[in-house]
Order: sequence, then C-alpha cells, then structure tokens
Amino acid sequence: MSRIKDMTKGKPSKLLLMFAVPLMIGNLGQQLYMVADAVIVGRGVGVEALAAVGATDWTYWLILWTIQAMTQGFATRLSQYFGAGDKQELRKGVAMSITLCGVIGIVFTAIGLFLVYPMLHILKTPENIFDSAASYLITLFLGTVIVMAYNMAAAILRALGDGKTPMIAIAVAACTNIVLDLLFILVFRWGIVGAAVATLIAQLIAFLYCFMVLKNIEIIRTSREDWIVDWPAIKRLCQLGVPLALQHVLIAVGGMILQSTINRYGFLFVAGFTATNKIYGLLESSAISLGYAATTYMAQNYGAGLNERIHKGMKSITIMAVLMSVCVSAVMLFGGKAVLSLFVSSGDANGGEVLNIAYHYLVIMSCLLWFLYLLHGWRSAIQGLGNAIIPMISGVAEFVMRVAAALIFTRIWGSEAIFYAEPCAWAGAAILLIAGGIRILKKIT
Repeated sequence: MSRIKDMTKGKPSKLLLMFAVPLMIGNLGQQLYMVADAVIVGRGVGVEALAAVGATDWTYWLILWTIQAMTQGFATRLSQYFGAGDKQELRKGVAMSITLCGVIGIVFTAIGLFLVYPMLHILKTPENIFDSAASYLITLFLGTVIVMAYNMAAAILRALGDGKTPMIAIAVAACTNIVLDLLFILVFRWGIVGAAVATLIAQLIAFLYCFMVLKNIEIIRTSREDWIVDWPAIKRLCQLGVPLALQHVLIAVGGMILQSTINRYGFLFVAGFTATNKIYGLLESSAISLGYAATTYMAQNYGAGLNERIHKGMKSITIMAVLMSVCVSAVMLFGGKAVLSLFVSSGDANGGEVLNIAYHYLVIMSCLLWFLYLLHGWRSAIQGLGNAIIPMISGVAEFVMRVAAALIFTRIWGSEAIFYAEPCAWAGAAILLIAGGIRILKKIT
C-alpha cells in the first residue's frame, strides 16, 4: 500500500511533480531502449534495416497506441472510483478491465497479423526493405497480448497513484532489452527480428514485475463475484476507453498516410525520419509522464468532487508543460546531432545524407515542442474529468493536419512540408483542447 497515492490531499504542483518524475524516469528508460534498438540495428545491420524498422512505425503504432489509450481510459474510471472511495466498484472495475483486455488482446493479435502485408503495400514500402519490415511487424504483433498485459497492469498502478512501480519495471526491462538486442542481433545474427523479440521479452518482464506488486495491493484484491461479467460496469469502462482508442486509431491512420508519402522519397529519407522518430520518443517522454499525472490527479479529485483543486491542478499542469518543453528543447538543440550520429555508422556511404535529414527534422520539432507538451497536459486532464469527446475531436484535428501535410502541402512545398506535419498536428490539436477545456472548467465551480 505504501506506493499508492491519494491525490485529493496536498499541494497540486507537488503531487503532480512527485507522481510524474518516476514516470519520466521510467519513460526515459523505455525510450532509451527503443533508441538502443535503432542504434544496434542501424550500426549492426545497416541503413536499410534501420529504414525497415522505420517503415513499420505507424502500422505498429496503430495497434500499440490503441492499446495504450484503451487501457488508460479504463484506468481513468478506476482512478475516479479510488478518489470517491468506492472500493466495491474499484474491484469490479479492475476485474472487468482485465477481462476486456484479455479478449481485446487476442482480437488485436489477429487484426495486426492480417494488416501486415496489406498495410506495407498501401504505404508503398520500398521493395528493398519490404520483407524485413514484414518480418519485424509479424513478430511484434505475435506479442500483442504481452503488450496489452503490461499496459493494463501499469495503468491500474497509475490509477492508484503509483508511479514508482512502472518506473522500476521499465528500468529492468530496458536493461534486459539492450542485452538481448546485442545478443540476438550481433551474436545470433537474427537481424531486426531479433530486435522485435528482445522488445517483447522486455515487455513481459515489465508486466511480471507490475503483476507481483498488484497482487499484494489489498484494496484491489478481487473475489469470485467480482469476475462475474457485469455489463453496466463494462459499459462504464468503455465509455472512456473506446473513444480514446478511436481517437488514437485516427491519429495513427493519419500518420500512416504521412508515412506513405515519406516512403515515396526513398529509403534514405525513411532512414533519416526513423532516426529522428526514435529521438521523438525522448522528446515526448516527459510530456507523456505529465499526462499520466494529470489524468490521475484530475480523475481522483473529480471522483471526490473537489472542484477547487481541479482548477488549481489545471494551472499547475499548464505551467509545468511549458517549462518542461523549454528544457527538453534546449537539450535537443544543443546535443541532438551527437545523439543522431549514433544511429548511422561512419563507414556507411549514405550516412551523411541520412544524418542531415534527421537533424533538420529534429530542429523543427524541438522549436515547436511546447505545442506537444500542452497537448498532452490538457488532453490527459480533460480525460481525467471523464470527457472523452473533446480529446477525440482533437484526434480529428491531428488527423486532418497530418493528411494535409502529406497530400496537399507536399504538392506546394515539396518534401519540406513533411518536416512540419507533426508540429502542425500538435498545434491544431492543442488549440482545440485548450478551447474545449476552458469551457469545461468554467462549468466546474
């Protein structure tokens, strides 16, 4: 019980920071092992292999982000029950969330495997990297249930105010993943399939650690009656989980359309974007952590009916988002090129061109990063208040901006427009969220 945190008492900014920091460390560790994947693949296998990994990003994210959004939606409802002190509904909600995730995980596995070849063809994946990209995706999709299990376990812990356990789980998983990457890719010579297998094993270890902690938390210890299918309870979970999942499906589809445009410019362009997209995770990790903290804080206080604390929390979230984005941007502008150089071997004939593409993209994203941090902070806060409609509308805005960049702006400004697709998507979504969020907060007095 010591890691569970009641966020209905205490200074909002301190609570948010104390909750977010462990998650930042954990997310940073997760992103670092994803970077390690790309570095080991790029240097150990080659630029074509790095491009193959990048060509799969949006197709895999279609499933991964849907899982993360859905489990976070379920957990938001659990956090509201926790804030309200409703232990019976909390236990029932945990049981129904796990049941839903088991079924959904199996369904998503089948959908993912079915999508592999059609999506790679639709995305116009270059022929020289097509087979490698397909093998990588198939391996990842076979482990969908593992990914689902970890995300649900971590989401339940966050709902109870525990940010430390997911941090430790990811730290252990990150170390495991890097060791297995080196073993599978450089020793066993499994290529990028080895990177996928290493990632899944790491996720399994993260889940097992979270599970060991969860089973010892008395407040969510379920009885046989809790596992009886309760359709009203499932409906309440889905009211938050499904809209968030649909929102991320739409975002991912927009990204896939963008990826198809990137693929048209050849594997060197794809490799450059892949290198920066791996650092994108580092850029975004603190924003995601702040978002998780915002959701838990808002959900617990909303469940407890503490309206004044909701307003104070929103101010703290906004200030923290801006300050964090400035710090991360400064680090990337000064040190980003050195990090990007890790992805490409100095002996690769195309390395210089790939690095130039990657750094140009990184500079643009770093300068406009504050939009991304406001987007995560406000979107997560609104979700914590039980509103899934405004975040879903913001997902539509992201979709429109990415598709416009891919299909319209590139016809006017050429490939340069692609570099601005992500920042434009952030800005459009953030503006809608803030406008909608202000209206919601005015109603909470």
